[in-house]
Amino acid sequence: MITTLKKLIGQNVSALSIEKNAVDAYNLWAENYDAQPGNLMLDLDELVFSGLLKGVDIQHKQVADIGCGTGRHWHEILKNAPLSLTGFDVSPGMLHRLQAKFPEAHTHVISDNLFSFVPDALYDVIVSTLTVAHIEYLDQALQAWCRILKPIADIIITDFHPNALAFGGKRTFEYHKTQISVQNFVHYLADIKEVLLKHNFRVIKVDERIVDEPVKHYYTAKNALHVYEKFKGSRIIYGIHLRRG
Repeated sequence: MITTLKKLIGQNVSALSIEKNAVDAYNLWAENYDAQPGNLMLDLDELVFSGLLKGVDIQHKQVADIGCGTGRHWHEILKNAPLSLTGFDVSPGMLHRLQAKFPEAHTHVISDNLFSFVPDALYDVIVSTLTVAHIEYLDQALQAWCRILKPIADIIITDFHPNALAFGGKRTFEYHKTQISVQNFVHYLADIKEVLLKHNFRVIKVDERIVDEPVKHYYTAKNALHVYEKFKGSRIIYGIHLRRG
C-alpha cells in the first residue's frame, strides 16, 4: 500500500533503500530537490501553505522559516512584504541552494532543538513546511519556537500526515542510482496542539488533504487509477495555523 502510494507522490521506493538522518539525506537531495515536476506532495503542500498564509498578516513582520530547505515558499512569503525573512535548516546543502536563489538571504544551520543563539521574543511568525516529522524531540523544539516568538504571534505548520507515516510511509529519493530514505518520526496533530496550547496558542485553521477527485490526474498520469480507487479518502498531508495573543 505505502510503496505504491509513495511512487505516486513522486518518490522512488526500493526494498534496498538506505535510511539516512535528515542532515545527511538533505545534503545529498539538495542537488536536485527543486527538480521534481509532478510530485503530488510538493504540489499539495503549495496549496495547503498558500491557503494558510492568507490568514496571516506578515507585512512588516519578522518571519522565521524553520526547515526552509531551498526556499520553495520564499517567493510567496516575500510577496507579502515581511520586515525580514530568516531561514533555518539542518542541511547546509539545502541552505546553499537557497542562497543561490536568494543571495541576500539570512540563514542559519540548526544544530539543536533549543535555538539558544536566538533571542527571546524575536519573531512574529514561524512557518515550517514538510519538516516537523524529521524532528525526534518535537516537544522540545516547539517549546523553543514559543520562546523565540513574540507574545502576539502565528505559527504555520505543514507536513506529511502522521497517519501515512505511521503506516510506514517515507520520503525517499534516488541519489546516484541508490535509493535514500529520510528518517521520520510520527507526531500526531493532537500532540502538536497540546504543546502549543500550553503556550497560549489557539488553533485558527486545520487543513487535511485526502486522495480525492482533484488529485486524480496524478494517478491517471501514472496509469494507476486502481490505486486511486483503493486509497480514495486517505489523508496524506496536513496544515495547521495557530495564533497567540
